[in-house]
Amino acid sequence: KVRSEESKSKAALDLNMAVIPEITVGSCDKPMPIIGMGTSPHPPLDLETAKAAILEAITAGYRHFDTAFGYQTEEHLAAAVPEAIRLGLIKSRDDLFITTKLFGIFADRDQVVPAIKMSLHSLLKKIVSVEMNPLWQQKELREFCKKNGIHVSAYSPLGASGTSWGDNRIFECDVLKKIAKAKGKTTAQVSLRWVYEQEVSLIVKSYNKERMRENLQIFDWSLTEEESSLISQLPQRKGFTFASIFGNHDVVLELDAGI
Repeated sequence: KVRSEESKSKAALDLNMAVIPEITVGSCDKPMPIIGMGTSPHPPLDLETAKAAILEAITAGYRHFDTAFGYQTEEHLAAAVPEAIRLGLIKSRDDLFITTKLFGIFADRDQVVPAIKMSLHSLLKKIVSVEMNPLWQQKELREFCKKNGIHVSAYSPLGASGTSWGDNRIFECDVLKKIAKAKGKTTAQVSLRWVYEQEVSLIVKSYNKERMRENLQIFDWSLTEEESSLISQLPQRKGFTFASIFGNHDVVLELDAGI
């Protein structure tokens, strides 16, 4: 195993890509890279553009990809994986950890299995958790999950900037900016490092080559106790709400109150 890890590190250095820590999730026999790439672009991308971005992410070192029926990107991954193999970026599908999710409209008992099969078909059998960031830290939920052996994976670790439901509050946070300046890091990297230090995995999303690499450069440094304490005291506000997308209707507000 030591030799395997050394080989993995050497290969990563040869390709100028990051070595990403892995964790074991439940009874799954395949370790999950602690940081993954989200594939829910806003606005949506065409197949070739999305496939090129996924290949760039694999080149940068990403081995965990997050998709969903609702993202309409399962097919993008299905197209990118064999191309990555052909180009020699990975040896086989087994080099990747890919997650998809059951869409809410398929939650009825008789629809679950067909929906899973549909996703598997979309992914050509190459496949087969909460908003969290310094300004929405999910402390109670994380404590509950830890007690019950549930692994947490964070989406929108940067506040979903650039989407219709997100904003720039992470990048405009004075505390995070001050820490970033003191450490010679970006505000995004400080936010991602904080999420990582909470012992959860995280899903980042960028189709920009430089930011892809920047998002992976969070493992060879750490936050001080004082910095972590400052972040823990930040005012909390949830970013994603159904109302931000569908409007302030009574039913929508009721749904938001329950999540």
